[in-house]
Amino acid sequence: QVQLVESGGGLVQAGGSRRLTCTVSGGTFNSIAVAWFRQAPGTERRIAAVIDRSGGSSFYGDSVKGRFTISRDDAKSTVYLQMNSLKPEDTAVYYCAAREGWGVLTETSRYKFWGQGTQVTVSS
Repeated sequence: QVQLVESGGGLVQAGGSRRLTCTVSGGTFNSIAVAWFRQAPGTERRIAAVIDRSGGSSFYGDSVKGRFTISRDDAKSTVYLQMNSLKPEDTAVYYCAAREGWGVLTETSRYKFWGQGTQVTVSS
């Protein structure tokens, strides 16, 4: 059973940066694609970024493209989301999700394993 634990959330001023960490346990890390989704109050959960099992392919949602970077450290079984130039509209609960297999999929229904989420609040 794959388990995911997010950390790094908190309060940050607009224009600032924050790095989220997703620590993965219980599976074969290099067989797992990992995504970051986010959900603001009253909205659906949407993709922020996803990285494939090899680290060679990634995808970003339009609203974060050019500002966020997803990366993985296989030695630490960890995936990072570096968030720069943060805006108030980036305020959300950020969820780490994982699936076994290839590809960079963006639908929540394709991900079997989920973390509990970490709150990111961007003040103006």
